[in-house]
Amino acid sequence: MKVAVFSTKSYDKEYFDRFNTGQRQHLTYFEAALNADTVTLAKGYDCVCLFVNDKGDKETIERLSASGIKLIALRSAGFNNIDLEAAAGNHIKVVRVPAYSPEAVAEHAVALILTLNRKTHKAYNRIRESNFSLEKLVGFNLHGKTVGVIGTGKIGQAFCRIMLGFGCKVIAYDKFPSEEMKKAGVDYRALDDVWQQSDIISLHCPLLPETYHLVDKKAFSKMKKGVMLINSSRGAVINTLDAIDALKDEQLGYLGIDVYEQEEKLFFKDLSELIVPDDMIARLISFPNVLITSHQGFFTREALEQIATVTLKNISDFEKGLPLENEVRS
Repeated sequence: MKVAVFSTKSYDKEYFDRFNTGQRQHLTYFEAALNADTVTLAKGYDCVCLFVNDKGDKETIERLSASGIKLIALRSAGFNNIDLEAAAGNHIKVVRVPAYSPEAVAEHAVALILTLNRKTHKAYNRIRESNFSLEKLVGFNLHGKTVGVIGTGKIGQAFCRIMLGFGCKVIAYDKFPSEEMKKAGVDYRALDDVWQQSDIISLHCPLLPETYHLVDKKAFSKMKKGVMLINSSRGAVINTLDAIDALKDEQLGYLGIDVYEQEEKLFFKDLSELIVPDDMIARLISFPNVLITSHQGFFTREALEQIATVTLKNISDFEKGLPLENEVRS
C-alpha cells in the first residue's frame, strides 16, 4: 500500500524503515502534521499514518475520503484526535497501537516523581556551576506514602507495580477495577477518596468526554495541601488554569507533566529561537516546583520497535483483507 506518514521525525523513519521488511509498504514521510490545510499531501495514497497531534476532524476526514484514503493507521494508543463517526461515515477504517511498552510510560511517570521529589534536576545544574550546597534540596521518602492512581489499564497497572515495589500504599480509581491489581495489593476507592487521601496522584486514564478537565478547581480543593500531581496520559485531563491557581495557592505542591492540553503547537518542535506565545506554558515553566517533559514518556527503543511493527502489521492486515485486531470503532 502507498502510505503517507505525517508528523515524521528522524526516529520514526529509522524504525519504520528497519521493520518494513522487503519494503512491502511504500512509505512516504512528511514532516508536516495532518490537518485540513495539509490534507492535500495525502492525495494518491491509500493510507495515512498519524501521531498524537495530527488532526482527524470531520473536515479532514471527508477530504481524506475524497482523496481515496481507505485507512487511518495511528501510531499511538490514543485516538481522541480522530472523529470516529466521520471516519465510519466515509468508509475509512481506523487502527491503532493499543499498547507499546506500557512500562516505558509508567517508568517515565516514576522518573517525574523522583526528580521533583529529590530535585535531581536542580542538583545537576548546581554541580555544573560548582555549587555543592544541599540547601533547598530536601525531599521525602516515597516508602509508606499513599499513591493514588487514576486509571489502571496496562500503563496504570505497570505504574502500580512499581510504586508497590517502593513500599507505597497504592489506592486507585477505575470504572473497571482489575482483579489482578487487587491481588497485588491495590486498594480501589471512590474518586473523591483518591483525591482526599493521596500524597501523590498519577493520571493514567484516556481522554474521553467524562475525563476532560477531570482534575479541576473542585478536585484540587479536595486534595491534601502540598500534593504531588503527575500526568503522563493526556494534557486535557487537567484544567491547566486551575492547576496554575492551585500552584499559586500552594495547594498543589508539585506538578510533573509529560503532556499538555495545548501541546500540539509546542511539543516535538525546537522553538528555542522563537518567542513562545503560550502564556500558560510560560507560567508553568516559571514555577520551581513544576517539571515538564514534552511527551517523552513513550520514547524508548522497545516502544519505538513496538509502534513500528504493530502499525505495519495493522496496515498489512488491512491490505490482505484480514480481521483488524486493533481497529477502533465509534
